[in-house]
Amino acid sequence: MKPVSVLVIGAGGRGWGYASYATKRPDQMKVVGVAEPRAFHRKRLAEAHAVEKTHVFRTWQAAARQPKMADAVLICTQDAMHEKPMAAFSKLGYHVLLEKPMAPTEKSCRNIVEMARESGVIFSVCHVMRYTVYTQKLKQLLDSQLIGDIVNIDHYEPVGWWHQAHSFVRGNWGNEKKSSFMLLAKSCHDIDWLSYIVGQPCQRVSSFGSLRHFRKSEQPDGAADRCMECPLADTCVYSAKTFYFTKLRTDELGWPLNVVDPYFTEETLEKALREGPYGRCVYACDNDVVDNQVVNLEYADGTTASFTMTAFNAGGGRKTRIGGTLGYLETENSSLIRHFDYATKSWNEIDTGKTDASILGGHGGGDGGIMAAFLHAVATGDRSGIITGPDATLESHMTVFAAEKSRRTGRIVKMNGC
Repeated sequence: MKPVSVLVIGAGGRGWGYASYATKRPDQMKVVGVAEPRAFHRKRLAEAHAVEKTHVFRTWQAAARQPKMADAVLICTQDAMHEKPMAAFSKLGYHVLLEKPMAPTEKSCRNIVEMARESGVIFSVCHVMRYTVYTQKLKQLLDSQLIGDIVNIDHYEPVGWWHQAHSFVRGNWGNEKKSSFMLLAKSCHDIDWLSYIVGQPCQRVSSFGSLRHFRKSEQPDGAADRCMECPLADTCVYSAKTFYFTKLRTDELGWPLNVVDPYFTEETLEKALREGPYGRCVYACDNDVVDNQVVNLEYADGTTASFTMTAFNAGGGRKTRIGGTLGYLETENSSLIRHFDYATKSWNEIDTGKTDASILGGHGGGDGGIMAAFLHAVATGDRSGIITGPDATLESHMTVFAAEKSRRTGRIVKMNGC
């Protein structure tokens, strides 16, 4: 079969990453168009994939005004910029791979799902955690009744002090009005993953969380509002000057440095930190999303789960503990699975392996996994490999909205179905 042709809407980190799948598997995918307002990112992707000039656009609207030019579209714009391109391209008959979250409001999420259903196009949301080798192995073990019935799950997401500072304080997802609330922006992956693992609809949710540390009241005495001008820059653990210049000088030129300065020079990085958002003191930004949150979930069969998202750790892989009626599982770094059998009182380890840092290996292989599943569906019409379609995604998104409602109101929220 010929490669699936793809139009990329949004050529930032995620768009660039998914597009790079074509360089790894040119037999499966070919990038034939790009829409991106930023000249550097637009040109970089267009040149990397030899996109014809007539298929290079500054806006997605310009691309949507053209006759259909590809089999599928990858919508990788910011969270609040998904609904309108989804409407336009699904009407044109493009199959759609949509970056998560679908949208920052319940209404927009429902609208997107309805568009997918009405148009009949193949539609998948990038809840890539479902597609990892680790998750598929874990799901297989659980479905085989290795530990009997699942009774309780404890799931922990270590965002990391530096990742919080980069993405959710200084970066694009720090302010709700500009993006979405933290649980949706960062952890809808995890709520969706729990839904997949449990295999039951959620019935009740409660949640607590706050912006505990990254606020003006925590700023040290004598600190400046920009790190390049701050007398404490060389001692502060959140110093942008120290963090990003260390990345540059040790040749760590991928994410997150490429978000701050895609040119990778001392001069351009200094200018970016002096003038741009990533040079701000973490205690003097416009951020308002939480830096810690816990969520409790009760599912239809009585299974319970607790989820913790927190900035205050070293980062790294997620950790999960699953208690069943016949045994117990614990996982580390979304890779290693340890099993304890109640009957034999013995431990067994299963290492699902570490993947590379490319798009094929990103998110533990989930990025490559979802691309392969989506492209196969488009090429063959067989949708069985799409496990993050409209129905599953809407259910997990509604659970996220319910959890946030609980956090804001202090009440247990009952789910009313999707």
